[in-house]
Amino acid sequence: MSKKQKPRNLLDYVKPAQGTNSVHTFSQGNTLPLVARPFAMTHWAPQTEDSARFYQPTARQLQGIRATHQPSPWIGDYGHFLFCPQSGRRFLQGSQRSSVFRAEDTTLGPHYFRTFLGRYRTSVEITPTERCALVRLNFPEGEPARLIVDLFDGQCEFVFDEAQGTLSGFTRANSGGVPDNYALYFYIEVDSPIKDGGFFKGGEVWEGETRRMGDALGAFIEFAEPTGPITVRIATSFISVEQAQRNLQREVGDRSFDEVLGESEDVWNAVLNRIDIEGASQVQLETFYSCLYRAHLFPRVWYEYDESGESYHYSPYDGELHPGVLYADNGFWDTHRTVYPLLALLDPDRLAEVVEGWVQAYREGGWFPKWTSPGYRACMIGTHLDAVVADACARGVTGFDLETAYAAMLKNANEIGDEAGHYGRRGIEAFVSLGWVPHDEVEHAASRTQDFAYNDFCVAQVAKALGHKDDYRRYSERAFYYRNTFNKATGFMQGRLRDGSWETPFDEFRWGGAYIEGSAWQCTWAVPHDAAGLIELLGGPQATVDKLDKMLVLPPRFEVGSYNFEIHEMTEMGAVDFGQYAHSNQPVHHVLYLYAFAGAAHRTQYCVRRVLDELYSPQGFSGDEDNGEMASWYIFSALGFYPFCPGHPSYVLGSPLFKKATVHLHNGKELVIEAPDNAAQNVYVQGVEVDGAVHPAADIAHEVLAGGCTMRFAMADQPGENTCGPEHLPFSLSTE
Repeated sequence: MSKKQKPRNLLDYVKPAQGTNSVHTFSQGNTLPLVARPFAMTHWAPQTEDSARFYQPTARQLQGIRATHQPSPWIGDYGHFLFCPQSGRRFLQGSQRSSVFRAEDTTLGPHYFRTFLGRYRTSVEITPTERCALVRLNFPEGEPARLIVDLFDGQCEFVFDEAQGTLSGFTRANSGGVPDNYALYFYIEVDSPIKDGGFFKGGEVWEGETRRMGDALGAFIEFAEPTGPITVRIATSFISVEQAQRNLQREVGDRSFDEVLGESEDVWNAVLNRIDIEGASQVQLETFYSCLYRAHLFPRVWYEYDESGESYHYSPYDGELHPGVLYADNGFWDTHRTVYPLLALLDPDRLAEVVEGWVQAYREGGWFPKWTSPGYRACMIGTHLDAVVADACARGVTGFDLETAYAAMLKNANEIGDEAGHYGRRGIEAFVSLGWVPHDEVEHAASRTQDFAYNDFCVAQVAKALGHKDDYRRYSERAFYYRNTFNKATGFMQGRLRDGSWETPFDEFRWGGAYIEGSAWQCTWAVPHDAAGLIELLGGPQATVDKLDKMLVLPPRFEVGSYNFEIHEMTEMGAVDFGQYAHSNQPVHHVLYLYAFAGAAHRTQYCVRRVLDELYSPQGFSGDEDNGEMASWYIFSALGFYPFCPGHPSYVLGSPLFKKATVHLHNGKELVIEAPDNAAQNVYVQGVEVDGAVHPAADIAHEVLAGGCTMRFAMADQPGENTCGPEHLPFSLSTE
């Protein structure tokens, strides 16, 4: 797309409700229908129920629109509040306020939400900026009308200024990961005269007051003349009410609702138009662009601008104000696999800022986070922010403090973190001294051993880039420690005790215990940095192909193991016909590309296309989407290549889904992927050319793609001849 061309309007293809039809026991994404700018500090979403999954697409009653910062229902929300318009008789209690809304009266996009509240005969619209939102209300004539703002659990305060038409305050609502002085501040102004207002909690109502502090309070504003459209301007800040006002002035100013809406449309279309696809069905278009939207929501901007226009932020790590940028809301065990490599390709400048934000988190908290929302959260294993840094470095991204990032990585690799697992690697001392994490001392020991080995590979790559030769050798050696948890007798990675013996009895279908969110079948493959070494352990290329084939045809059986009940990931694996390949969770997301390392790229091509066709849709996913990770898997795989080993600047080739895709790169160049003979049955690649030259390798370097080129895939309905010799196999540490 030429810079002079107006971007196509792709917003109609985006379905923000994708993945929202989820419940506690079965996930089809566990997403929210977020109305927000890319990576925005505050998101907005319709709320149909007061729960972690607060929007259900089949619900027909709306409770209001929620300001939300929730990255996952398993993590919870913070800084959240609800607002809703109401006409006629006043109902303040949440259980009494809901109104019917109909699908045919509703528009939901990344940039805009509109619906009609049948009970109140009132339309409500919202369009966002990064930290603010504009709301437009149309009430029925001749009826009393009001705006209700409801805060959730936690200390809070409202300040009402009738003369100025403003409502401001703060809420400390959170789910953890915050200091004691944390708060979300808000500032709300309306452009219609106010008659009066008040506050409420439960059955108590306080009218005529201008300020009230308490817990889980609500407020209401009664409009004096609710005729014509009323515009409500809402601003948020993690610093102060005054900063919220500054955010509103900076992002909205005197502009109208329609002007801000137009800007929101332009911002999202600029993102979506980074990739043009041709030869796609309507379903594929909707799936692809919905995934591209999902890939640009997290991590969350956590900085604001002072009166001089300089960035600064409140820190959820030490409770102080600091200059510079910060980001929040990410689980790196998930997102390191695809989200950050996609940013490296599409928006390396944004990636540089994000990584600098994580470096800032280390400066303020003393450790790299493992899961952040907004500060440290104890969730998952490994220190995969190491992979984010290593991958950015490997793909040539600059503009962040690599030396300080490396210091944080060394701390992860050598020092003992907290026992709860907010930061650091539990079991690191044994990993260093024994070469594995003991199963009889630390849960998920086999998975930890594999992850720590990969994390150390990432440390080694940054050490190499910085010229630290001794460190490079040391951590490269530790990157092979995954071998110490492989039991040749069973053919799987397995829990190993401190004395060197193996866990008994062993059950390849038992989840938990030595593994994280899986069994031996899902977790054995977690060696992205040394696929060749793993293949050797498994008995060679043919034995590996046979094992992968078996994985895909075995019944999706499981034993609940240490979880002691059927967790949703088990249910999701059992709900589809992919055997033990549980695409519903991240541990297997690289596995189908492992075929290419074993000389069976045709199996990668067939299986990846099957996953694209069967496990993704505009309606949902096969499991938790996880902050853009599963969506980014779809984008990469649909384009025909995948970042198998974050930390190494290459992609393993797959099977492109479309006849043509054009990626408009940040440097003004284009990456063009052509597959003119592509069709539903033509999933097999016969050969690849890059800029007209035969490309015999099973992978391709990031610098080739990021520099702009034309890839041409020859496609057919039968596997092509395998002409990929050992010299053309993708990167593995043991064959480097």
